[in-house]
Amino acid sequence: MRAWRFTSGSPGEKGDAQRYVDEARQLGVETVIAGGGDGTINEVSAALIQCQGGNVPALGILPLGTANDFATSAGIPEALDKALKLAIAGNAVAIDIAQVNDKTCFINMATGGFGTRITTETPEKLKAALGGVSYFIHGLMRMDTLKPDRCEIRGENFHWQGDALVIGIGNGRQAGGGQQLCPGALINDGLLQLRIFTGEELLPALFSTLTQLEENPNIVDGASAWFDIQAPHEITFNLDGEPLSGQEFHIEILPNALRCRLPPDCPLLR
Repeated sequence: MRAWRFTSGSPGEKGDAQRYVDEARQLGVETVIAGGGDGTINEVSAALIQCQGGNVPALGILPLGTANDFATSAGIPEALDKALKLAIAGNAVAIDIAQVNDKTCFINMATGGFGTRITTETPEKLKAALGGVSYFIHGLMRMDTLKPDRCEIRGENFHWQGDALVIGIGNGRQAGGGQQLCPGALINDGLLQLRIFTGEELLPALFSTLTQLEENPNIVDGASAWFDIQAPHEITFNLDGEPLSGQEFHIEILPNALRCRLPPDCPLLR
């Protein structure tokens, strides 16, 4: 019989997820189930990749958060009974995770720019009442703060410099309650997908990128196992709900870093 540890909601204290994972290994648990949103899933994932040696539990997912972007794009069932069955008995697949500045991780996506400010500032009561739609509503309310971030981004065979309205660097595909920022991303291909919404002509650029994604001059795409980002001023990235501010970021993919129980038709697998 399988045994597992279930974490409900976001781990209460910093380091709780690591403690739960360590206890699970001592008990010989095969799966650690993260019950929550992207932040909880990411914290448990980050704890799992710190494990040394063998007998590392697989990750199971129950989508209990506000937006559940990673779970949704991975095809995790919304019905909790089906999600729990998958988390316990589903096939464990090796997947990638991303690491920032050799320290912080994200399993889904790093977002920067206007979208990051919106997801960070959206009131908890609004998120609880409306879910992922709350980000869009709060964004409309804060259009007066719309401004781009000047930065330079380098990767394998990639270089861009300019004003970015929104930056998405994805291991997964969507963020902010369903926005497909990196629609071609896969979680087992050893690559990060990059999408930049340029800040030229601000409002026209924003609305055109939301409605006309194909061959849009305001969109810059790239793919690489790593990206280096430099800015003349401090910018903030949202790493699956965890803000990280600075002027320099090195983001790299860690291939096959953990095992996750996913549906056989998971769209994020190649």
